Amino acid sequence: MKISRHVKLLVATSFVVSSLTAFSLADSTGAPAYAAADADALYNSAQRHFTDGDDAAGRADLRALIGADPADAEALSLQAIWSDYAGDLPALIDAMTRLRVVDPGMAQGTDNVLGAIRAAVGTLPNPLPALAGPQTGIVVLGYGLLPDGAPRPELVNRLTAAWLQSIAAPFSPIVVTGGNPQNGTTEAEAMRNWLIAHGVPATRIHAESRAGSTVQNALFSTQMLRDVGATSAIVVTSPNHIRRAVADFIVAGTEVVGATTSLEQLVAQLPPPGRPSQRGIYLDATRTFQLSTSR
Repeated sequence: MKISRHVKLLVATSFVVSSLTAFSLADSTGAPAYAAADADALYNSAQRHFTDGDDAAGRADLRALIGADPADAEALSLQAIWSDYAGDLPALIDAMTRLRVVDPGMAQGTDNVLGAIRAAVGTLPNPLPALAGPQTGIVVLGYGLLPDGAPRPELVNRLTAAWLQSIAAPFSPIVVTGGNPQNGTTEAEAMRNWLIAHGVPATRIHAESRAGSTVQNALFSTQMLRDVGATSAIVVTSPNHIRRAVADFIVAGTEVVGATTSLEQLVAQLPPPGRPSQRGIYLDATRTFQLSTSR
């Protein structure tokens, strides 16, 4: 049976359209383009693994994602940070080399994250107040309130350290940071009231009442420090919290010149944390750097 000229033309046209469609879905190497939904699924899976403490599985997800989409800057940044945590130097170098080509700005930020983590791990909890001038702010991190809105004992310990620090640096502005209200009172409000009751002038104290985490403490307080003209900060918190707080504030853009702590568990927190204990510092730093937690 003969095929009509019209049918032949129709078949040829369909073949050309199909070929053009296939070509448009291929990258410069001729491989099919990676579906964005698949890339997002791998990214989200990696972030869940990091949150759950399985960095090996998270890095495996990122390797698959980067293999299919080598220009994914957030994936490269995460791969560099968690490869550093794992001590995988070749993977760290590879991710940073790629990232410097894909997104130099994010590469610089990632370098800052890694530097902040190293600085934080090397930070010693110090109960002695530091001397500082008016360009250095004192930032006191909240801990939580009792159901009636009063500070918990550990928060009182932090406030006592902050009170001593305020005496040593009498011209430094003070930022108290924390939301999590109880009985209509936020952590920041309770801290402000405590410091005023202990003789600190109210005009020195600036309350940041939105933060619900250390990451938010760092991000929101950094902006408040800038608003009041401070160019650096002394961070005040508990010994078992100081390293994570220092890392977050550096990543947020605050120059940390002091780390003043309460006395609670001071001796136990003096040695640098081992690698497993650093995981929370790494995780927090990626959040403060504002890499997407999911997409």
